[in-house]
Amino acid sequence: MKRIGVGIVGTGWCGGIRAETCAANALVESLHLAEVRPERLAEVAAATGARTATTDYRDLLKVDAIDAVYVSATPETTHYPMARDFLSAGKHVFLEKPMALELGQADELVGLARKHGLKFSIGYSQRFNPKFAYVRKSIREGTIGRPVSALVSRHITRNLGKKITGRVKLSPAAMESTHDLDFVLWCLEPAKPVRVYSQTNYGVMQETTGAPIADTQWITVTMDSGLSFVVGGGWTLPPGYPNFSTTWIEMIGTEGAVMVDDSHRDVVLNTMSKGMVLPMSTMPGEPVEHTYAGPMAAETVHFLEAVAYDRPVMVTPEHARMVMEVYIAADLSAERNEPVTLPLSGTKPVRAVA
Repeated sequence: MKRIGVGIVGTGWCGGIRAETCAANALVESLHLAEVRPERLAEVAAATGARTATTDYRDLLKVDAIDAVYVSATPETTHYPMARDFLSAGKHVFLEKPMALELGQADELVGLARKHGLKFSIGYSQRFNPKFAYVRKSIREGTIGRPVSALVSRHITRNLGKKITGRVKLSPAAMESTHDLDFVLWCLEPAKPVRVYSQTNYGVMQETTGAPIADTQWITVTMDSGLSFVVGGGWTLPPGYPNFSTTWIEMIGTEGAVMVDDSHRDVVLNTMSKGMVLPMSTMPGEPVEHTYAGPMAAETVHFLEAVAYDRPVMVTPEHARMVMEVYIAADLSAERNEPVTLPLSGTKPVRAVA
């Protein structure tokens, strides 16, 4: 084990969480920040005691003390070039989803990580949600028998949906359901997806943005094991608690079923000024005095430990690339109104190195 230098690129909502988590961890020798907004950069640098604070991420490429980098920048178009530059510079990289906009870009990143022997992982934080982990445990231990079907439905508020679609024109499949595609595919390993069918529904987002952005998207995925699962996601719930997210999971097997209510109705705050709100209901989570409610802090520490202790990362880039291919196929299916067979034409699945 060694203490490491860590870079954070982008100190907004998620990047700020990662910066504060790293600053509080004993494995971190030094913290280095890059953020294009000077006022936010100064705020997070002061809160974390960062050794380096710059408005140009390329300055961090030259810092020898940096071993690992969390790329939390927006818009999502920046993910591929930033990850490419840091991997090429010999830095371990944790990259928020999506890992790229094109499969060829994803393949290049996977190749760079392999070439330089670097740890490279993608931000699928819901794997660190204990409820989600329990579903996988029930499958891996055979508690519910052989999985037969699965359903995951996730929805967020329209305020957050408009924020996301205001910076990048990606679908609900790419920006929301990607977490749940990752989760179900992780649960069903080693089965692989072979066919995708998807439908989109339009309403509020198209009317208010003037762009062809769906309110919700439903995806049916068929696996090579014969199992089919459905993942649905949307971002037009009425305004409520900031960044509110609600999820329902059903995993059905030959010997039983496991169902998860992650709708965050277990804690309700009712005040004269704001009425009823649902605290601690965001996907990443939030600090609550001395503790943290949500999966993002644990995910951040996992990558720190993977680098410091030379352990495997939980989300491999090969798996993230497979998830990416599925949601790209879902968008193609919705556009063509027909099922899409995997692998996509002109692409080859990237296999993990044994």
